[in-house]
Amino acid sequence: QAQLVESGGGLVQAGESLRLSCAASGRPWNSYAMGWFRQAPGKEREFVAVTSWNGGHTEYVDSVKGRFTISRDNAKNMLYLQMNSLKPEATAIYYCNAGASSSRADYWGLRNEGDYWGQGTQVTVSS
Repeated sequence: QAQLVESGGGLVQAGESLRLSCAASGRPWNSYAMGWFRQAPGKEREFVAVTSWNGGHTEYVDSVKGRFTISRDNAKNMLYLQMNSLKPEATAIYYCNAGASSSRADYWGLRNEGDYWGQGTQVTVSS
C-alpha cells in the first residue's frame, strides 16, 4: 500500500529551525519526483519545494529560497525539508508529495504516474 508519512512539525519561535521528514513506503518512491507543499488556514495549498528523482534538480518558492533545503535519501526512502530562519508566515500544515504535483519536467521522475500525498504535519511559528 502506497504511503507517505510526514513528521517533524511543531511549535517554534521565529528565527528557529525545524526539519521535516517524509517516510515513503509501498511504491518505488526513489523513481518519483517528490516535494513539499503547505496549506495555511484559509488559504489554498501551495508549492514549497520539489526535487527530482535523484535529487539532481530542485526548485523552491521564492519566499523560502536561501532558508529551506529539500533533500532525499533514496536508500532509506526518505524526503526531508530543512527549514531555517522560520517566519510566522510559514505557519501551515506541510504535506509530502510524490508524482505529478512535484514533477517540473518528464525527466524529473523515472516514473510519473499518479499523485500521492501524506496526511500532513503542522508547523506553527510564533512571533
